Amino acid sequence: MRTLYFDCFSGISGDMVIGALIDAGADPVQMEEELKKLNMDEEYNLSWGKVVKNGITSTKFDVILTSKSDQTHEHSHSHEHEHSHGHSHSHEHEHRHGHSHSHEHEHSLGHEHNHSHVPHSHHGSRTYKQIVEAINEANFNESVANMSLAIFKKIGEAEGHIHGLPLEKVHFHEVGAVDSIIDIIGAAILIDQLGIESVQSSAIPTGSGHIHIDHGIYPVPAPATLEILKGVPIASNDIRSELATPTGAAIAAVLAGNFGSLPPMTVESIGYGAGTKTFENHPNVLRVIIGETQ
Repeated sequence: MRTLYFDCFSGISGDMVIGALIDAGADPVQMEEELKKLNMDEEYNLSWGKVVKNGITSTKFDVILTSKSDQTHEHSHSHEHEHSHGHSHSHEHEHRHGHSHSHEHEHSLGHEHNHSHVPHSHHGSRTYKQIVEAINEANFNESVANMSLAIFKKIGEAEGHIHGLPLEKVHFHEVGAVDSIIDIIGAAILIDQLGIESVQSSAIPTGSGHIHIDHGIYPVPAPATLEILKGVPIASNDIRSELATPTGAAIAAVLAGNFGSLPPMTVESIGYGAGTKTFENHPNVLRVIIGETQ
């Protein structure tokens, strides 16, 4: 059985998942074409390229908002509350084709389009219902649609539980912005493209410390992330930063049928997806391992 294993030794986020899958051999150009079915491609451009994280060559994936979008974003791919009071150090330099919107410094040569940033705004949120409608109308294949809908439902139920709202009334401010929609559906497209039949994962380290989100200063893991990870093994980690984002947590929680150590497999491909932050003594990457299991 063709199995995908998430080795989350530095946590998991949506952009890290896509970067790792591209690094493992998935086709980002085909993903980009499929995503056009959402009819929101005027709102973003995609960027991917090689970076070095503490000695590990990995793929960094970013969603860059255009002037057509009025979503809420930082200049880094950190809509999923990746603001921390932790220790994040940079020892490398980043060079992309065009503007570098990451606040860390890496060696990078990637695929990037021209784009412009817009002022931060909170008017671009989408409701759970709107996201479901967009997925249903996009005519993705059944596997991609089912994975995407299940992940958004997991996040929506968690947000609704925390804020005391029914699912249909949940607004995705932090997690429903364009780049998270792309992260979730893009991950589903790539997993389907790779012919993955089963998904397994390590326990999920969440990090520690505090983060700033729309509602104020919250402990790590953020309430939505912790709610999403109910029933999922959480690993201890002393890094004072948010390692698991709501999107990354939901991808693992929904898709992984088992959590534990690497299963016996014949390894076929390995991919490393870079996170936004850089830590002094810890490579901030997600490793995916794809192979045949019994």
